[in-house]
Formats: sequence, C-alpha cells, structure tokens
Amino acid sequence: MNVRRRHISTVALTAVAALGLGTLTACSSDSAAAGDTGKFDVVASFYPMAFLAERIGGEHVHVTSLTQPGQEPHDLEISARQTAQLEEADAALYLKGLQPSVDEAIGQSPIATKIDAAELTALEEHGTEAGHGEEHGDGHEDEHGHEDEQAHEDEHGHDHDHEGGDPHIWLDPVKYAEVAEGVGKAFQKADPDHAADYRKNTATLVKDLEALDEKFRTGLANRTTDVFVTSHAAFGYLAERYGLTEEAISGLDPDTEPSGARVKELQKIAKDDGVTTVFYETLVSDKTAKTLAGDTGLKTDVLDPVEGITDHSRGEDYFQVMEANLTALRTALGAR
Repeated sequence: MNVRRRHISTVALTAVAALGLGTLTACSSDSAAAGDTGKFDVVASFYPMAFLAERIGGEHVHVTSLTQPGQEPHDLEISARQTAQLEEADAALYLKGLQPSVDEAIGQSPIATKIDAAELTALEEHGTEAGHGEEHGDGHEDEHGHEDEQAHEDEHGHDHDHEGGDPHIWLDPVKYAEVAEGVGKAFQKADPDHAADYRKNTATLVKDLEALDEKFRTGLANRTTDVFVTSHAAFGYLAERYGLTEEAISGLDPDTEPSGARVKELQKIAKDDGVTTVFYETLVSDKTAKTLAGDTGLKTDVLDPVEGITDHSRGEDYFQVMEANLTALRTALGAR
C-alpha cells in the first residue's frame, strides 16, 4: 500500500532486514523492509501491539514489530535503520511510556498515522504493590511505594519514571479490549477501503477478550488468598480487575534492584498472607525471585507479562499465554 517503498533500493532493504526487525505470523512473514507489500504497513512497538494489529488488520496488513521475540521491551534501543523503516510505514502502533526509544523515534517521525495505545484507555498509577498498604494500613506503601514514583534512569540515560501511569494495560483483558476498539477505529480511518473488515475483526477480538475476562472472573472467584508475589510490577491492572494484591520484588521497571528492606518486607507479607509462590518471568532474570523463594520456603512459577512470545512461552499467542497465567494464579492462590 505504501507507494514510497518502491523507491527503496534492494541494498537498503537487505541492510534493514539484516537488523532483524521482529515479525509475527503469516501477515508479516516477509522482512520488515520487504518493499511495497501492497498492504497497509504497520510498525508495532512490541508484541501486544503487533498482536492487535494482526488480529484487527487480518489479510489487509503487513505488521512489523520493532522488538525482537525474546528481547526485553523496556531495553529496546531503536537503530537508525529502524527509524528509517518507521518513515516508510503507513502507521505506527505503540504504547507511550513503556519504551522511551520508541516514543522518541515515533515522535520525530513524519509517519501519517500514529496510534498511541496509552491514549485509548485510562492509565492508572501502580507501584511495587497494588493496594496492599491501603488494605493493611501498616505503612507498607510509604516504606516502598516511593521508589517507583522517583525517576529511574537506565544505562542508556532513558528516564523510566512512567509519569503517564502504569503502561501494562494489555494484562487486563477489559482495558486491552478498549485499546483494540481504538486501534480498529484508527485503522478504519487510515485505510477506509478495508474499513468493514477492520470493524468486523475488531468486534471478534473484543468478544474473545470479553470471554477471557469471564474466565479470569470465574476462575479466581473462590480462592484462599488474594496476594501474589511477582518479580516486577507488571500485573497491577490485572490485580485490580480481579480483586487481587500484587506484591512485586521490583517496581514497574524490571531492572530495578530491590532493597534489603523490601526483601524482608516481602518475607513477612508471604508469611502473613499465606503466599505459596514467587512468580518470575521468561524475559528477565529469575535470580532474585528464586533467592526470595528459597529463603522463605516458597515455590516458584512463571507468570508471563506477555511482552513477547518465545519458545519458552506457555503458549503461541496472547490468549494461550494468558490462560496459562490464569492456571498458574489459580494454583498459587488456592482457587477451586
């Protein structure tokens, strides 16, 4: 669809393809710089955005993910060639506040259609835990919540303070459905020739997400504890949606190291609230989680933030991995 792509040289295309821009399924099986694909070319920032683009766009889109499968999205650094690739796309779909490098590149890009998922639903503030201090009234929030409100600068000099709120909206099926509806409308406006199909595909995806929401509601209805411990605070929205309390070892940024006081606090919380499991992720180190579990005699298991699909994922797409997460939570929370 993008006629400008016809002017890119074969050498340039090969060079960009060599960068290994991630692709997904049949719609995006070609390299990220496959020339004029004859389709609506969408560059997505990372897997949850690419998944939306593919499900909504169907056969009419060519989707490229800027984040490689297995790459931790927070750590992504956009290359010069990826920036050039953005300029040749019809649309960019991203989540502002999660990947500073992507935010900057898309902000400076002349691309006509820029879809920020963070503007399609209401973002909320989440810290190391979601409501635990409020529930217990014991000062937990004051002791460790402040760390996540401070700016955290990574090794590349990027600010990870998430001023716009917690960006992990895709882990709440209800919020993800709201984003899907907004993306569908944006596709319809940008590519009106296929608006009817985009509308139909969006409705189907939203229905599937509503079904997933119902599975979580019924699956977690009868449980022995509300508290679960994770390696980083990615599950605040999910916790609030289903009346749970997430206690995270790190904050919203998975690279943040917990303090000794925080580790001791988690040990006490685990004992007081009947926690059985410390959850870790597939894309970040499990060392701290396993150390905490070992020190407290707890089990470990995977709770996947679905930031990317790899051979180690418990499923081949968003829905399969989320259902695996539900199974893991049910076991950890004693649901029956």
